[in-house]
Amino acid sequence: MNKSLAQRDKEFVWHPFTQMKTAPEPLEIVKAKDAWLILENGRKLLDANSSWWTVLHGHCNSYIGKKIAEQYQEIDHVIFAGATHPKAVETAERIVGALPNHFSKVFFSDNGSTAVEVGIKMIYQYWHNKGISKKRFLALEGAYHGDTFGAMSVSQRGYFNAPFEHLFFEVDYIPVPTDENYKEVLAKAEYILKTGEVAGFIFEPLVQGAAGMRIYKAEYLDQLIALAKKYNALTIADEVMTGFYRTGTLFAINQLEQEPDIITMSKGITGGVLPIGLTVATQEIYDAFLDDATTKALLHGHSFTGNPISCAAVCANLDLLESEETNQKIETIVGWHKAYFNKIENHPMVDKIRQAGTILSINLKDEADNGYFSNIREIALNHFWDKNILLRPLGNVVFINAPYCISEGEMNSIYKAIDELLEKLSK
Repeated sequence: MNKSLAQRDKEFVWHPFTQMKTAPEPLEIVKAKDAWLILENGRKLLDANSSWWTVLHGHCNSYIGKKIAEQYQEIDHVIFAGATHPKAVETAERIVGALPNHFSKVFFSDNGSTAVEVGIKMIYQYWHNKGISKKRFLALEGAYHGDTFGAMSVSQRGYFNAPFEHLFFEVDYIPVPTDENYKEVLAKAEYILKTGEVAGFIFEPLVQGAAGMRIYKAEYLDQLIALAKKYNALTIADEVMTGFYRTGTLFAINQLEQEPDIITMSKGITGGVLPIGLTVATQEIYDAFLDDATTKALLHGHSFTGNPISCAAVCANLDLLESEETNQKIETIVGWHKAYFNKIENHPMVDKIRQAGTILSINLKDEADNGYFSNIREIALNHFWDKNILLRPLGNVVFINAPYCISEGEMNSIYKAIDELLEKLSK
C-alpha cells in the first residue's frame, strides 16, 4: 500500500518552529501559482503572508523562472573564493546602486540568519583589526534576527532561545521607542553607549517582524542611530523582512535621515524563489580588513556563496521591482490597506492597528495578554483556514503581508475574513 504524502512526511521530516508531538498534520501543498497554494486534494489557499514574507511577485512567476532557466544553461554553481561570475557581479552592482551612496561592498551568504551573522562578525572583527576592545552589542527588545548563534544573541531572549543562553555574547536591550517612552529609551541608550564598550547596534528598521509586526517611527530610530554614531558604535539595519518595498520604499532605511553602516537582506531578495543572503557594508568597514596578514581578512564563507542561479533570481526580481507596473501595484496595495485601516480602527476587538507600506498589522484584544502564546492564534488560524486563507497570526496579532500580484478581489476576501473574525471574537 502506497503511503500518503502526510504519512511519508511524518516518518522522515522534522519541521521548523513546530512541536512535532502535538502539531496537526502539515498542509499537503503540491502546486503554487500567483497568490495561491494548491493542496493535494485540490483545495486552494490564498497565501496572505507570502510564505514567511518572501514571495513578492507571486508563486512561480514566469519571468523569474525564465531567468533561472537561462542561467542554468550558463553556470549552475562555481566556487566563490578566488573566482567570480557575471551574475554575482551584476547582483552586487545593482544592489549597491539601489542603496544610499555610502554603501560599497557586498558579501554573499545563504539566508537571513547568515546575513546577520556576517554583519555581526564584520563589526566585532572591525574593532579587533583596529586593536580596540569593544565586546557589547545593543539591540531592541522583541527583536528577531535569526537562529544562528550570533543572530540569536542579539534577538529577544527567553522562550525561543532559553536552552542556549549560556552561549550568547553580552547584549544590552532597550525598549522599542514609542510616543510615550521615547525620551526614556533615548536616555537608556545613551547611558549604555557612552561606556564606549558597545561594538554595534542592530535593529529591524521601522517594523519588528516576529514581535508581531510592531511598527515604530523613523524619527526615533534616527535619534538612536545618531547616538550610536556619537559614541562610536557601528550600526546594522536588518532588512531581511522589511526590504523590497514591504514598508512602502525599496528599503526601510530610505525613510531615515541617518546612515547605518551595514544592511542585511534576504527573504524577498529573489522574489521568494531561491535562498540567498547579502550583507552590504561601507568602504570604511571593508578597508579595515585589508592587510598583508591573512588573519585580518573576513575568513567566512558558505559552500553556495554567490550561487549563480540564486543571483539570477535576484537580478530578475530587481527587474520586476523597477517596472512601472509593480510600483503602481504596490501603491495600490498601500491604498487598499489605508482604507481598511480607517474602516476597522475603532472596532471594539481591535487593540492596535498599524500600517507600514504593504504591511497591515492588527493587534486583537486579548484579556489574558499572552502575546505570542495567545489562545487567539489558534482560533484565528483555524478561522482563516476555513475561509481558504493561509494567514499565520503571531499570537494575537493578525497581519497581511501578501504578494504584490494579489488582486483587489483576493485582498477583499482577506479583509472580509478579518471582519468575520472580529465579529466572532466579539461574541
